[in-house]
Amino acid sequence: MKWFCFKSISSISLLLVVGVGVVHAQAPQRARDLGVPFDGTPGPLNAITDVAGVTVGQVTLVRGEGRRVVGVGPVRTGVTAVFPRGNHEPDPVFASWFTLNGNGEMTGTTWLEESGYLKGPVLITNTNSVGVVRDAVIEWQATHLPAADWGLPVVAETDDEALNDLYGFHVTKQDAFAAIEAARGGPVAEGAVGGGTGMVCHEFKGGIGTSSRRIRLKSGSTYTIGVLVQCNYGIRQLLTVSGVPVGKEIPDLLPCFAGHGVNPPAEARRGCDKPGVARDADAGSIIVVVATDAPLLPHQLHRIVKRVALGVGRTGGFGGDGSGDIFVAFSTANPHAADTSGVARLTMLPNEQLDRLFEGTIEATHEAIINALVAARTTVGADSLRVTALPHDRLRAALTKYNRLAGQNASP
Repeated sequence: MKWFCFKSISSISLLLVVGVGVVHAQAPQRARDLGVPFDGTPGPLNAITDVAGVTVGQVTLVRGEGRRVVGVGPVRTGVTAVFPRGNHEPDPVFASWFTLNGNGEMTGTTWLEESGYLKGPVLITNTNSVGVVRDAVIEWQATHLPAADWGLPVVAETDDEALNDLYGFHVTKQDAFAAIEAARGGPVAEGAVGGGTGMVCHEFKGGIGTSSRRIRLKSGSTYTIGVLVQCNYGIRQLLTVSGVPVGKEIPDLLPCFAGHGVNPPAEARRGCDKPGVARDADAGSIIVVVATDAPLLPHQLHRIVKRVALGVGRTGGFGGDGSGDIFVAFSTANPHAADTSGVARLTMLPNEQLDRLFEGTIEATHEAIINALVAARTTVGADSLRVTALPHDRLRAALTKYNRLAGQNASP
């Protein structure tokens, strides 16, 4: 849940840094566009919305710059909403959840585990906005879907206090309503958007990322696994991209202060007054949502959702003591399984056919995190904290050095 503390350049007192400065327009490039090689075959969008029926809505809040004033800003935060069957379909889905390390929050999981159902959306925001977003889901449902029973919604968080006026409580019910109403299929915006606006990942700018895998079983059946992440965790030196130790190849460009934290002019925001210092603890968080159209029951989804941890590990996360690594998975198969009349007739894959789904979950999780890093842009925030984006040219150089750039000729 927590990210980090910095020493102020102008003071020896410890300072929890909040806010972002300038958020640049999102580039269309994704990790595969840069030549990053990944295992597995993605769906047409390479996004969680490749799972039919899944929709995503996001609201991004960006305003103010310079010194933090609690309650005023700068504001760099937002809300991301994921619906299994669209935002006006109340039919629950089978689901399960898992936590690698629990220094974080995901509401509604007690009943999800007990019942095996996810009723309604998964929303992701910042740590201090979980309550207002949770209440907003209930209010929206009561207004728009009064027959639905979503009294215990699933709302998760990561801590953006490094790049946001976290204690200003800037996320409102209206912001959550807007994210819910905005939920659509199709391409998903990545990087510093929605709940990921103020997040930092492996000490680069982080945020929202997504990916998918098309899975063909030996039986001939084909299914889709989709993953969406909000990444805000990690130590630089452990960052690994498709097997390449990118964090060790790019040890510089660490978060640092630009302009002494007092409304610096634009030219001061281009660099830092003092080099950043690497963290020595994994004290962030990552929330992961997994969707699939494979017919899986809750106990099988629990097996799927545990594999997310292997995808995080492939990228360099290890679930440190200060990290909140919480994951949820659902299946859009078996519609109307929650009907209360009669006997439910369900379909399910045999356990022996799950291995490729396990692999796809790991692969898509890893790629979703890298997509978040590639999409995010350098941001300067409150008290002029600068968090640099993963530089595309140096990422490609690292892949080339290890003969891993897609299309690169094999070494003789």
